Amino acid sequence: MQKTITLRVLPSEAESDDALKSYIAASEGIKPSHISGYHILKRSIDARSRQVWINLTLQVFINEPYQHRPMPELHFKNVTHAPKKVIIVGAGPAGLFAALHLIENGIQPIILERGKDVRARRRDLALLNKEGVVNPESNYCFGEGGAGTYSDGKLYTRSNKRGNINRILNIFVQFGAEESILYDAHPHIGTNKLPQIITAMRHAITAYGGIFLFEKKVVDFITDRDIITGVKTSDNSIFKGDAVILATGHSARDIFHLLHDKQIEIEAKSFALGVRIEHPQALIDKIQYHQFTSQRTTYLPPASYSLVEQVNEHGVFSFCMCPGGIIAPAATNPGELVVNGWSPSKRNNPFANSGMVVNVGEKDIPAFRKYGPLAMMHFQQSVEQKAFIAGGGKFVAPAQRMVDFSEKKHSTMLPECSYLPGIHAALLNEVLPPFVYQALSKGFKKFGEKMRGYYTNDAIVVATESRTSSPVRIPRDSILLTHPQIKNLYPCGEGAGYAGGIVSAAMDGENVAAAIEAVLLKI
Repeated sequence: MQKTITLRVLPSEAESDDALKSYIAASEGIKPSHISGYHILKRSIDARSRQVWINLTLQVFINEPYQHRPMPELHFKNVTHAPKKVIIVGAGPAGLFAALHLIENGIQPIILERGKDVRARRRDLALLNKEGVVNPESNYCFGEGGAGTYSDGKLYTRSNKRGNINRILNIFVQFGAEESILYDAHPHIGTNKLPQIITAMRHAITAYGGIFLFEKKVVDFITDRDIITGVKTSDNSIFKGDAVILATGHSARDIFHLLHDKQIEIEAKSFALGVRIEHPQALIDKIQYHQFTSQRTTYLPPASYSLVEQVNEHGVFSFCMCPGGIIAPAATNPGELVVNGWSPSKRNNPFANSGMVVNVGEKDIPAFRKYGPLAMMHFQQSVEQKAFIAGGGKFVAPAQRMVDFSEKKHSTMLPECSYLPGIHAALLNEVLPPFVYQALSKGFKKFGEKMRGYYTNDAIVVATESRTSSPVRIPRDSILLTHPQIKNLYPCGEGAGYAGGIVSAAMDGENVAAAIEAVLLKI
């Protein structure tokens, strides 16, 4: 017999197979020996009271043989000589999952990635962190796997209406991710593990006849009236296909310019901009886990948080919270400073960082309306340039202690920070737009009321967190998923404005691939 059982146990008990079997046996009125095994279906932490609990939902095997967790099979076809070909611009999660879906249905994907493979990309990241030199084509945003590869690998999403989240997570497991992502409330792969998974996906794509090319920056679209027939890359190569998936990510400003210059419709899109804030992880553990006044128990992961507040008619909220993580430079061009955060799989660094950002709409930036659909992008860029100047160059970031930030005080001494290029004391109210600064300043104080101890000068504020989502939307038909002007151009993923993270981008890639298959294969 198989039965689904819900348990509420102590953190130490959640790690003990014997303890869980004892609880199951007591719940069902049977002996522990009658239990042949179980799968964890859901796992979450409840830290609302002073005693922290672990909530578990288990599928239990009673008086029958244990069966391993079923995994849906992927049925890839050899597409080396497939009559239908689709060009995919960008090898982030949207592009990769679109390619895998196309191969399952007998269509050859041709992936063109402007950046490098994960191994070569790592060397460019080291140069950026240590020497303050950015490669505009290979950085934290551009390269194999997209922005998520080297910035954490969080898989949590609320976009359950956009596609099959479980399918996406299962595919990650089949390519090497831990099974825990299937049941954890906030699944996380880790920057140290995600690159190998992305590489395994690429190997599968090429093994079944897909084409995967690096350092192929698309610089032009080849169109014939309302049809796109191919693309041109910076080395003057031409690639032809039956459809084009545009999955270039939220930082591909050159693509936004190209679309605008060719009078292919795009729209300004609201996004969020702010800072990244870093606390000692021990402080966040103490706040969130209550009774652990000095050191977090080994049975609990480093604590995280999620905060949101409405201030001055603007939403202020935490974004991409990274327990046990580091702050990283995420700029894509010289002279622009962007920060992001990531954690390794063990989340064992001594700091906790999170984006703290403010919603920005077109009404907030009247001076940039002259740029039309590129207004939000130019606003974003202007703040990044100002932050770079305030840091003094080489991607050193302007920074300030948290209470000093809200009180407009210069921080004479800055605490230790995980940001490798270094930090420089600055008045961030002179860097950030006034409405962003004011919302953050009041928001920090309100967050301190929600989390006692959060509002402290032991925390450091680092500017600027600005690549939260795309500042441009590329419109598409809500059913066919094609651009309204170009019937076989498919805007896709985060860069087109239809996703907000790895899982939602992967689901959008699959949705777009399915829409293309319906047209090309008439299914």
